[in-house]
Amino acid sequence: MQTNEAVLESLPRDDRLAGRTALVTGATSGIGEAIARVLAASGARVAVSGRSAERAQRVVDAITAQGGDAVVVRADLSDEPDTVRDLAARATDALGGRVDVLVNNAGVYPGGPTAALSDAAMQELWATNVRAPHVLVGELAPAMAARGSGVVVNVGSWMARVGVPFMALYPATKAAVEQLTRAWAAEFGPSGVRVSTVAPGATATPGNADSADALAAMTAGTPAGVPVRPVDIAFAVRWLASDEAVFVHGGIIDVDGGVASTRMG
Repeated sequence: MQTNEAVLESLPRDDRLAGRTALVTGATSGIGEAIARVLAASGARVAVSGRSAERAQRVVDAITAQGGDAVVVRADLSDEPDTVRDLAARATDALGGRVDVLVNNAGVYPGGPTAALSDAAMQELWATNVRAPHVLVGELAPAMAARGSGVVVNVGSWMARVGVPFMALYPATKAAVEQLTRAWAAEFGPSGVRVSTVAPGATATPGNADSADALAAMTAGTPAGVPVRPVDIAFAVRWLASDEAVFVHGGIIDVDGGVASTRMG
């Protein structure tokens, strides 16, 4: 199996998303970077958003080097709601007046014993993982509905439906995202806006590189046998953003190697 980076460096170009624009949050590394690069390889103009403008520019440079089109729109989604609304406005301007595809990927995942989780970590989990997607959908989905088309893809987690010790609040935020997906599909779907979730399994990203052994052990007993690559999540997001997924409303697409639904022994 090719590495994540090898796949990203050799992405074939196509036009399935030509003429469309996309805002990807948390796109400066890992899953978000892969999503931004895959969408751009299929013709979308992508707003790469994250806390670091420097890291976002690196992703934009990688996209443009492969013939794609992307811009940096820096934001910290743990900030107050007005800051997130400002991101929606700046991304809309940077993308030429509209956002056709919103990918709510940004997330934080502090864990540990429930009694030891700090107030700051609780606030950041809520603000980044739940409040920010809610604000962005509230700002961008009505314009999609007015145009009669648009796509929202939320990035969830396999942990949303499984109890895991010492990791209570993060999965709860992802369970909230799944429910928001269903509610938003009902709210905006009749106006032509498709909303769905991609739920990754244990994924090897730069952010958890120091947990490589734990990820390997966690996935050894799954049908896939290895951790998910960020690009595998990106391919699912691209499909949901494309016209091929026109009848997917409110769905949860597991890209987890089977970790949430199978037991091998």
